[in-house]
Amino acid sequence: MGRRKNRPRNRENADRKPGWGAGYQEIIKENKLYEEYYQGQKIVPEGEWDQFMATMREPLPATIRITGYKSHAEEILHCLKNKYFQELQDLEVDGHKIEAPLPLSWYPSELAWQINISRKMLRKSPVLEKFHQFLISETESGNISRQEAVSMIPPLLLDIKPHHKILDMCAAPGSKTAQLIEMLHSDMSVAFPEGFVIANDADNKRCYLLVHQSKRLHSPCIMVVNHDASNIPRLQMVDADGQRDILFYDRILCDVPCSGDATLRKNIDVWRKWTTSNSLQLHSLQQRIAIRGVEQLTVGGRMVYSTCSLNPVENEAVIAAILEKSEGTLELIDVSSELPGLKRMPGLTTWKVMTREGHWYAEWSDVPENKHTQIRPTMFPIKDPQKLKIMNLERCIRILPHHQNTGGFFVAVLEKRAPMPWNKREPKLRLKAAAVNPLVESADEKSAAVDETDGEESLANKDGIFCPPPPKKMKLFGFKEDPFVFLNEDDPIFLPIQKFYQLDPSFPKLNVLTRTHEGKKRHLYMVSKELRNVLLHNSERMKVINTGIKVLSRNNDGEEFGCAFRLAQEGIYTINPYINGRIIKISIEDVMILLTQENPFIGKLTSDPQKQAKKLNMGSIVLKYEPDPLNVEGPKCPIVLCGWRGKNSIRAFVARNERFHYLRMLGVEVFKDENKGAGSDHVVVTSEKNEEPMEEGILNVPGEAENLADAEVLQESDKCDEILDTTKEPEQQQDDVQHAQIAISNSNQVSESNLRSRIEKTDNPTVASPDAKQT
Repeated sequence: MGRRKNRPRNRENADRKPGWGAGYQEIIKENKLYEEYYQGQKIVPEGEWDQFMATMREPLPATIRITGYKSHAEEILHCLKNKYFQELQDLEVDGHKIEAPLPLSWYPSELAWQINISRKMLRKSPVLEKFHQFLISETESGNISRQEAVSMIPPLLLDIKPHHKILDMCAAPGSKTAQLIEMLHSDMSVAFPEGFVIANDADNKRCYLLVHQSKRLHSPCIMVVNHDASNIPRLQMVDADGQRDILFYDRILCDVPCSGDATLRKNIDVWRKWTTSNSLQLHSLQQRIAIRGVEQLTVGGRMVYSTCSLNPVENEAVIAAILEKSEGTLELIDVSSELPGLKRMPGLTTWKVMTREGHWYAEWSDVPENKHTQIRPTMFPIKDPQKLKIMNLERCIRILPHHQNTGGFFVAVLEKRAPMPWNKREPKLRLKAAAVNPLVESADEKSAAVDETDGEESLANKDGIFCPPPPKKMKLFGFKEDPFVFLNEDDPIFLPIQKFYQLDPSFPKLNVLTRTHEGKKRHLYMVSKELRNVLLHNSERMKVINTGIKVLSRNNDGEEFGCAFRLAQEGIYTINPYINGRIIKISIEDVMILLTQENPFIGKLTSDPQKQAKKLNMGSIVLKYEPDPLNVEGPKCPIVLCGWRGKNSIRAFVARNERFHYLRMLGVEVFKDENKGAGSDHVVVTSEKNEEPMEEGILNVPGEAENLADAEVLQESDKCDEILDTTKEPEQQQDDVQHAQIAISNSNQVSESNLRSRIEKTDNPTVASPDAKQT
């Protein structure tokens, strides 16, 4: 402990930076240079400056977006509007009327809402606390995302269709990526849309946050990669004729790193740290990323450039530089008719540049030579009126916070009319794909790819136009990922699976992959045909962090039942269209029983499911609910659950928060019982419908592995091999494994003593299981 004596004994007397350790309360929301700069740029209409700055000093309201695919999102919206939002109407807490949540007028189908309720207020009302628990639970299960309102704009302006190939260049943390995935799956009946999303981020650690966000949507059409966006590699695909071609994207989201000076309402530290030097330093990087993006855009494709900055040096200056270098091959398109209800300001055509010291420069010729390394010519507006008119910079969109109580934002939508001027040389890459091993490229193919890129570069340098740097050997950094190994159609692993689940002959075996070359395959994943194409022919060019959705997991004791693999809940909607056997069709009453009771006897189900279950041998099953058009109150979307048919019982393999989600869809209210004290796992489930009270049960659902009856399978299954599981601490995972008691009441309350006498809290998943001994 020798160094401790060198520390100042009295910390109050120690020198420290302003605000250090003091929290945001002590940060003064003033920055004279910031005000001088933006008043000089005239980004705010005359007479609105005071309102603009007053809004900037107010906290940013929370906004939520209902995620998931269309039919499920509509069910969540119905639950929110008819249950929780109605309870908030005319609610008063401590004499203050609670402001009811409002839908964002410009977001389609009322799937985004603004909530202006403070955390302090949430603790003072049981109604608000219940609403807060609902939001937390649905967020954890991926059905609701907390996302800043203006951040939702760029994906909407991309106009995505299910067949589009999409690149998200700077994707982390992943809220916009989730929107892109949802748009691909607009038709839920199509398990594999033709399109896909490649989500990239330069930060290796942030890529795992991106995986966590995207995994919640259970899509086989997402791939997360780790590259510098300004030099993201050019990928290849093989067409139906076996010809290898360069991959050009139909849609590109280019949400570049920025100074973030439009986020003062949520990032309060920016008030103290903001200077113009941040924008000056980022301008060149933003330009390189945007140019790399339009290079990889297909002709007729659309790219959205966006920042959370108000600074024209990061916004209009970058767009103007790209348009000038494109020589008419790019067009800034007019999207004023899109997103009706969104208040926006047009882009600037004139602006000035300021140094960190506060010196203004209106033209490049005014900049002294010693400032040429900090300030570049592309930071200034175009002086040629004819060029300026053709660029249509007023078609850019700037969102000001005081117009709709949001954060600030900038968006520009570009469309590619022709190949970029430095792409004059026709690509040589029209070679037959390797027939022996698609993972290994021939020397000719590699040289062709290099030659094609070098050809672009030589032309670009000759004309004095920006071009990508020469290709470099990819450096491996961060965690070493397990390989992605696709299975052959004749792999012996498929025969028992196909026989057990009666898979349709159209089942795409070639799209199945595993993460190991040797030993037993623990999990099987599926990707779309197009992503398989990308992955097979670009293993040398890109670092893939994650792709594929888990559809099957090994069950060591499953072989005695006919199949060594059980179904996985996260991939059930992907594989379900191909399963013709092991299906039990269930009613709403059966769904309630399966989700609220730990291991119910088969006899507790309604008559039809009982008959179906008795015809099946033990093992993994599909539990399927189809919406009844005559039932007005029931859910309007299908519910598909993984289950286990035991000797005498049936059990659902559904994670805790996902169970809560489905129960809410059925009109059942799930909330923590505050009377049980802090840290209690007691959960109360009540139904508001006029139904007979169900029996008490155990809600023991930390994950799919917990739902198996035999302890050996529990040890084998789902042991944090997914990046998603690394976000929990070991102690938190252990807490989740503990059983949560449920009291289900309609008008009659179950006494606590009676409940405890029937169900004891335990860490052993086989206790109280009718099939524990038999299976």
